[in-house]
Amino acid sequence: MSSRAKLLRLFRVVAFSALLLLIMLTVAQSRAIADWWKLRGYKPSATVTQLASDATMTPQATHLFYINHPSIDDKKIFAKACPSGGEKTIVLGCYKGNQRGIYLLSVTDDRLHGVEQVTAAHEMLHSGYERLSKGDKEEVDSLLQNFYQHDLRDQRIKDVLKSYEKSEPGEQLNEMHSIFGTEIAKLPGPLEAYYKRYFSNRIKVAAYAERYQGVFTTRQETIKKDDAQLAAWKKQINANEATLKVQQSDLERLQAHMTEVKKSGDAGGYNALVPSYNSQVEAFNELLGQAKALIIKYNQLVEARNALAVEAQGLEKALSGSLTPIGQ
Repeated sequence: MSSRAKLLRLFRVVAFSALLLLIMLTVAQSRAIADWWKLRGYKPSATVTQLASDATMTPQATHLFYINHPSIDDKKIFAKACPSGGEKTIVLGCYKGNQRGIYLLSVTDDRLHGVEQVTAAHEMLHSGYERLSKGDKEEVDSLLQNFYQHDLRDQRIKDVLKSYEKSEPGEQLNEMHSIFGTEIAKLPGPLEAYYKRYFSNRIKVAAYAERYQGVFTTRQETIKKDDAQLAAWKKQINANEATLKVQQSDLERLQAHMTEVKKSGDAGGYNALVPSYNSQVEAFNELLGQAKALIIKYNQLVEARNALAVEAQGLEKALSGSLTPIGQ
């Protein structure tokens, strides 16, 4: 073989090796290249930047958030982006798989401050979970499942996760990953260590969730107590009315009898009946006064309870027009 042929062969080997190496590097860096492309020319709005800051997202989490070009929209636009109505937990947003977007509902009611922050963190975690390697996902899934089975105490969250068994079968662990990370203040050490890759202060995010949920739970608990009190008072009001009817009937019969006795000229018999009549009248009037006072208290509590229910309904509508309001 001539020297020229040898050199040509060597060149081809080197060129092939270089091409193969380039292909391998390209495959290995395909995610980074895809992310670069998505972020090319993207400038997050001040609102999006603030949400990332408020949710204490780490650089890694902020990157996940930004490559999804988060959109914060009013209910009409949000409903088109998330036709299912968003998550069934205390956040309102949706994540389109394969980094195709994060959509958040704009919430302007100051009483609901924290909803957008929790939503942003929740949806970002969906993106993070999707990117876990097979080994990492198996390890994280094991931690999530163990906490769910042995340490989860929040019944509301249990109910939410149970609903996913029917609505989104196969997605429970994905939802646990987002819910536990944003809504539970204290987690086992290994989970806390894991979530540090996404949050510099995860407790702050959980505090947002607790505050927001408390806006509803305190009202719901008050309404529940009011309903129990109203039911007890209604029972007493009905009992008072029944007793007053009996007393009134007894008084009318006694009064009629006294009239007959008086007409008969039996002054002594009439006078003997007067103390009993007066005593019954006094008892009737006393119970009547109590009954009227209780009715006033009942009506005042009904008014306050319904005002609170309307307020709770207004808060729910601020999030979604499809939610069922608390009945009046």
